[in-house]
Amino acid sequence: MAMSNRVTKSLSLLLLLVAMAAMPVQAQKIGYVDQQAVLVSMPEMQEVQQQVQQEMKQQQRELQQQRQQFQKRVKQFQQQQSLLDDSARAERERELQKRSQELRRAAQQRQQQMQKKRRKMMQPLLEKLQGAIDKVAAQQELDMVLRRQVLLYEDETSERVADITRDVAGELGISLTQSPGEPSPTLDQNAPPAGGSGSGQ
Repeated sequence: MAMSNRVTKSLSLLLLLVAMAAMPVQAQKIGYVDQQAVLVSMPEMQEVQQQVQQEMKQQQRELQQQRQQFQKRVKQFQQQQSLLDDSARAERERELQKRSQELRRAAQQRQQQMQKKRRKMMQPLLEKLQGAIDKVAAQQELDMVLRRQVLLYEDETSERVADITRDVAGELGISLTQSPGEPSPTLDQNAPPAGGSGSGQ
């Protein structure tokens, strides 16, 4: 995942450089937005997080019960194996190994299903966020909007580069609960890039 994020950022930066090279220098007006800061401040995001956490806890309880049942079977086998002949002992060992693999696969599948469900729940929020970004970009006549994470340097005195994070939050009718640039440990890094231009392309 970390390698994927680095590749995405590198490609975004490369696209930015290509786009900037194609524009007249004085025409470049760029905005950037901290999508994570806006997302974690949205009430809908808090609802998504709560629902995901509840379902994860339920899944963990179910998996824990299955593991406990498996451990009982292992303990029972350990107590009885001296009474079994080689054939019966080997058969029980195969059964336990198979069950152990099934439990691992079940845990992985549930994790993948939860990630898929979370992405599906996040999609309306991302679309709503993108709509607000497009509106702010159009209002401020920006040529392009980037994710804050791809910025390597910003001249804060420049009038051609603007942080529109708070403007986007205002367009959504919310106040930021997290300052732009502050890490979001509870939010994944899968949010798509912001719109490539103020016109929404």
